[in-house]
Amino acid sequence: MSLTIISILTISFIASLVRSTLGFGESLIAVPLLLLFLPATIAVPLSVMLSIVIAFIIVIQDHRKIHFYSAKWLIFYAIPGIPLGLFILIYSNEVLVKTVLGLLIISYSLYMLTAKTTKTLKEDSQLWLFICGFLSGVFGGAYGLNGPPLVVYGNLKRWTAIHFRATLQAYFLPVSLLGFIGYYAKGLITAEVNYYFLISLATSVPAIFLGRWLNHKLNSRPFLQYILYGLIVIGIILILNAWCSKQIY
Repeated sequence: MSLTIISILTISFIASLVRSTLGFGESLIAVPLLLLFLPATIAVPLSVMLSIVIAFIIVIQDHRKIHFYSAKWLIFYAIPGIPLGLFILIYSNEVLVKTVLGLLIISYSLYMLTAKTTKTLKEDSQLWLFICGFLSGVFGGAYGLNGPPLVVYGNLKRWTAIHFRATLQAYFLPVSLLGFIGYYAKGLITAEVNYYFLISLATSVPAIFLGRWLNHKLNSRPFLQYILYGLIVIGIILILNAWCSKQIY
């Protein structure tokens, strides 16, 4: 077995486990690590295909736990944000935007971890659905970071670990499918991508079921803390990625 295959199996397991346990975050693990062994034209479509499988299985597993009303409106409001995200990606200063975004994510997470009282929503709010949905589209269109704004809304609603995991997949499934269609139309879903994808299922599928077990073991308060710590890590990775890219180029 080649080093590339072993690496893909390991990365797929870790990324799928994180996504299945927390509900998001696998792309920030999978893509940078896959790029160490594969070109971007293979790594990115492979990550999207894994995202579809993870979301599909979780939706089947826990469809009764999905807040469909929230997911529907978050998707709807994300759509107009995607073009703005693409505009930012093409025309903005990448280092500045990623740094500011990383600092905002870290600041929000630290505030939520240390604040004695925080805002909560007893009912779905169209205003907050718009803000979080639109920003998820912007962040996703720019840097593939749909997750953080969705986490903010889930935190405001105080979703349980099970509801959080399930509802986010109802958002990610159609979004990932759209991404897959785009890659397919551009001819990026090649035989090599399909080969690596089929191999990755050997570890990603078991990781999804293990992640479900871990997710169901978490209760609400510690789970939200884990999510916020995860966001801090994402913020740090985003800032490091921005400045490391600057040094390279």
